[in-house]
Amino acid sequence: MRSVGYQPADPIQIWTVTDGRAGIENQALGLAEAIGRRMSIKLTAKRVGLRTPWRWLPPGFVPAPRQAMTLGSDEIEPPWPDMLIGCGRASIPFAMGVRHWSGGKTFVVQLQDPRVNPREFDVVIPPIHDGLEGANVLPIVGACHRVTPERLDQELIEFSPPLEDLPGPRFAVLIGGKSKRQDISAKRARAIADALVSVQRQTGGSLMVTLSRRTGQAARMQFRTWLAPHSAVFYEGEGPNPYFPMLGAADHVFVTADSVNMATEAAATGKPIHVLAVDGSGGKLDAFHKSLAKRGCARPFTGQLESWTYPSLLETDRAAAAVLTAWSARVR
Repeated sequence: MRSVGYQPADPIQIWTVTDGRAGIENQALGLAEAIGRRMSIKLTAKRVGLRTPWRWLPPGFVPAPRQAMTLGSDEIEPPWPDMLIGCGRASIPFAMGVRHWSGGKTFVVQLQDPRVNPREFDVVIPPIHDGLEGANVLPIVGACHRVTPERLDQELIEFSPPLEDLPGPRFAVLIGGKSKRQDISAKRARAIADALVSVQRQTGGSLMVTLSRRTGQAARMQFRTWLAPHSAVFYEGEGPNPYFPMLGAADHVFVTADSVNMATEAAATGKPIHVLAVDGSGGKLDAFHKSLAKRGCARPFTGQLESWTYPSLLETDRAAAAVLTAWSARVR
């Protein structure tokens, strides 16, 4: 455990507050766990939601959010934590609320662009490609996540069957799906499947594929038909999740261009990332992929397999160090 200067006698109490979706919650948990690698913490994951009509209101205008919570939401009640890490739209009124209800004693960190004044929080950590600026804003490349070399090694050891026994080179294939601007049509899915099968045949390696909850049915059917028969692993959500073991075992990572989370997680491995084109306009995601390319992490896949190296992208650790510096300066 590395020192951050100020070390409290007891573990610091951290809440993560999200709507519970894996892609959102893992960002908050990833930052909390990175803080926990630097000092002792007690972590509680809170999942919340707002009832209609409150969920239709802009986050900064939601009144009395504790009375507007959906059934099944976790309690947002005192004693208040030392630190709260929020991520996603549903968390914003509660992050702002706890900062107020605690009399400013809870240090509040908000991930992503909250679309309200950053001064409503102690620290805001958006992706660089959102372009958000401010005195308490710490932009990072991509998103916070839970990938560490130690976790990948451990999950690879524990996973059965052993993925390291598969013929190399091993290819982790991370397939997303529908987002605001992009999607994977049946035609695009077939093209992706054909390109990946070609790589497998040319190299004699092993394809390890995982689909997202966002993968549409038309695309899913194409992947089942044309990609699954050639894959050593083809995961759609049933059984033990091979996501982390795949990243640990892979020599190369393929990721569809619609996902910031998956590309950022892959970049933490230091392994070549091949970005697979999808349908639609990337918008701000184009800037994200350019930032990965600038750092040597990723390249668009053109059909030819390339190999290269780069330093692992450790933005979650950088964010954790900055948060602890700000927190310890305030409580010292």
